[in-house]
Amino acid sequence: QRSALPRPDTAPGAEMADEAQKKPHLSALVGHTNGLTKPASLAAAATRGGGGGGGSAGAAAASSKKLVIKNFRERPKLPDNYTQDTWHKLHEAVAAIQSSTSIKYNLEELYQAVENLCSYKVSATLYKQLRQVCEDHVKAQILQFREYPFPVKNVSLMCFQIMIRSIFLFLDRTYVLQNSMLPSIWDMGLELFRNHVISDKQVQNKTIDGILLLIERERSGEAVDRSLLRSLLSMLSDLQVYKESFEQRFLEETNCLYAAEGQRLMKPLIACVEKQLLGEHLTAILQKGLDNLLDENRISDLTQTYQLFSRVKGGQQILLQHWSEYIKNFGTTIVVNPEKDKDMVQELLDFKDKVDHIIEVCFQKNEKFINLMKEAFETFINKRPNKPAELIAKYVDSKLRAGNKEATDEELERILDKIMIIFRFIHGKDVFEAFYKKDLAKRLLVGKSASVDAEKSMLSKLKHECGAAFTSKLEGMFKDMELSKDVMYMQNQSDPGNIDLTVNILTMGYWPTYTPMEVHLNSEMIKLQEVFKTFYLGKHSGRKLQWQTTLGHAVLKAEFKEGKKEFQVSLFQTLVLLMFNEGDEFSFEEIKMATGIEDSELRRTLQSLACGKARVLIKNPKGKDVEDGDKFIFNGDFKHKLFRIKINQIQMKETVEEQVSTTERVFQDRQYQIDAAIVRIMKMRKTLGHNLLVSELYNQLKFPVKPGDLKKRIESLIDRDYMERDKDNPNQYHYVA
Repeated sequence: QRSALPRPDTAPGAEMADEAQKKPHLSALVGHTNGLTKPASLAAAATRGGGGGGGSAGAAAASSKKLVIKNFRERPKLPDNYTQDTWHKLHEAVAAIQSSTSIKYNLEELYQAVENLCSYKVSATLYKQLRQVCEDHVKAQILQFREYPFPVKNVSLMCFQIMIRSIFLFLDRTYVLQNSMLPSIWDMGLELFRNHVISDKQVQNKTIDGILLLIERERSGEAVDRSLLRSLLSMLSDLQVYKESFEQRFLEETNCLYAAEGQRLMKPLIACVEKQLLGEHLTAILQKGLDNLLDENRISDLTQTYQLFSRVKGGQQILLQHWSEYIKNFGTTIVVNPEKDKDMVQELLDFKDKVDHIIEVCFQKNEKFINLMKEAFETFINKRPNKPAELIAKYVDSKLRAGNKEATDEELERILDKIMIIFRFIHGKDVFEAFYKKDLAKRLLVGKSASVDAEKSMLSKLKHECGAAFTSKLEGMFKDMELSKDVMYMQNQSDPGNIDLTVNILTMGYWPTYTPMEVHLNSEMIKLQEVFKTFYLGKHSGRKLQWQTTLGHAVLKAEFKEGKKEFQVSLFQTLVLLMFNEGDEFSFEEIKMATGIEDSELRRTLQSLACGKARVLIKNPKGKDVEDGDKFIFNGDFKHKLFRIKINQIQMKETVEEQVSTTERVFQDRQYQIDAAIVRIMKMRKTLGHNLLVSELYNQLKFPVKPGDLKKRIESLIDRDYMERDKDNPNQYHYVA
């Protein structure tokens, strides 16, 4: 295209050596003026030159003279409106190219017009006008590009720029070339296209999506226009947006393609390997290695085991079975061994933390593993009836008792939450309640509770877990303690005495059963009791007070050679020490006679006063145990660094008899509950078969019970005429109204 257009490289009127070369160029300017006006002198010279051409040649040959053509004396002037008219023609031509219509003017004429304008110093204006026309056209195309289904027009738009450049080639090679800051006409087109079209996100995304779609189709085996694809990619490269707009997405698509291909091709191979190396040996692998992995808490190995077994058909189910068996076996070793009773609860908590961690990290919190773990815990923890419930109650007591400085309030709360999880697995919750109530009573009455907030928090947890009926008595104990404070405040306001008296009024149904012990109180104590009794019964008529001396305590003031001291002691210790106001020495028998304290209780009381750390009394003969005939002397030389000294009662360790007694009380309560449940069911159904009655009882009772025990309770109710057997069918029962 460029060679087809005239590109003269010399200016009009330039001196030339060869005349044959001058004439065509001259005729281009003179014969075809492109709108230039010929000066008269130039026309005459042309005529003369033309007319005398033959003669001159002959004369020249004769006279040997040369024809010299000189430059114009005056520079040719542009006619009026030439610039505007010429630009109008050029504008029309550019518009025709952009709209793909025919151009009205000869391309050589257009090229010459551009050259003429450049020769007369309008290059800068011409460049700006051309740029504006191109920019307006590009802007007008944006909407079409956005709506066009596939951006094939992107390439054709840039083809127009080649045609435009061929017309304005002289401008491109002179003015633009001399101004390094200006882009060439081609680069200008690229720049406008990049700024206004390809930078538009909607157009760019459509273009990239279209290219990727073509590539995907080609990869899928479809026939696509490769030349179009090549042109589009060249365009992105020329516009310098290939890397930032296309390359990353192209690489991602390619990555996905080969990943999918890899999966498709490798899947049968992997399935074969998994089946032969793993699927055929699932049970053998678990039998040989799972217990060791769990014992040693090898988290990464357990994670890999779970992942591998999950890939094989039936692998997860076999893993579940072995997981459940491991928990049952390990938990059983903790629960059934009496030698481990001391640390049973702590070991259960640690074991629960361990399996929870394995489920969370290794088994991806799989619900099946969680549910099976709960079932396994419930199974092994109830293999030894009642004992775990008793030990959990004692563990809670050790955490809630004052003096437990192991944990902050937040840590204590976390421990209680963990204990409640273990508590949920226990069937005999009434055993827990009995021991918990006994320990709670001690904490409240002796003031040994570490925190009232912690106590109430534990109570709310039990209430949430077991219902209001389970905690009603425990809540009643707290209520009694609060009411007692109010009663004592009113009593002290009405009759303030020399001795401060505090009485806790306990509702008998709420508190554990205490065996009353009659002792010989001194006259001052009896007087205080009577004053309080008169005051209380005056406020609450119809009630009966029973004093529990085993739960009493007092603060005594004493004088020694070293000075005054105060002793915080139990009521029994108080009665013994007060005897020494009457004399300095008493025998065991005399103290027993005077105080009326039961034999074993008195021995432990004297042990605490004469054989402990704070020896207020001196035992004769010396020894750790109190025997009949021992004498006790007041220790006037007693010394201690503290002013107030707490002398702890020698705690009699909870004997087997006491534990059996508590457990028997629980069983007695269970019998009452079974009887009540049977009567409720029979009263509603009137007539019921044995098996149906037993089934209904299992649904209603919240503790484990054997069928033989139920049969005994049914027989007992028949004997007491609450129900009767059917005369014809001994397995049928009728309710007796």
